[in-house]
Amino acid sequence: MKRLSNRQYQWGAMLSMTAYVALVLLVWPLAREVDGLVFKLLLALTPVLPMLYLFALMARRIRDSDELQQRMHLVALGIATLITGAWSLVGGFLSAAHVLTLDGSILIWVFPVMLASYDVARMILVRRYGGDMLACDADASVPMHVRTFVAAILMAAIAVFAHVKHDDLAWGMFTGMALVFVAFGVLLLIRRRRRSRASQGRDDAVASR
Repeated sequence: MKRLSNRQYQWGAMLSMTAYVALVLLVWPLAREVDGLVFKLLLALTPVLPMLYLFALMARRIRDSDELQQRMHLVALGIATLITGAWSLVGGFLSAAHVLTLDGSILIWVFPVMLASYDVARMILVRRYGGDMLACDADASVPMHVRTFVAAILMAAIAVFAHVKHDDLAWGMFTGMALVFVAFGVLLLIRRRRRSRASQGRDDAVASR
């Protein structure tokens, strides 16, 4: 099977997450309104399809990586699992104590939170091992800051939908996540421009000699 490039993975991941959010907001709520078990199952499980595609992409990406990259992928997945598990545990205890009112729909967002944690953890690991996230994504068609802004837009769309549905908890949570992604994207953009100016300055200095 052909090796999965960074460009293919990034486009596939962005498209699958966009499709997931769109299906959750537009299609999944219809499962509560239709009659018939078969139609309910089809509508309720439709958002799972883009996630299954993303699972396959992640598995291929890890499989096609070298040993060091595989180590970073797996460590990042472990960190993301711990973070998501900790938040789930906190939410479960608060819900059981009636401090928060949570229903089963909150489980829909467990994997997106895990995926975001995985991406951040992997970026930190790349820096720790002496790499550069921008260098690792040199063949990517979508820069890191652009992908971060896309994530912010998706979180903002969910927050707006939650506000329309008068879900204050989801509204606050996803608004906060959107702001975090925006801030992170701005930092990445500033860092990228500084590196670009520094590189241009070095090239000009070499050319002037």
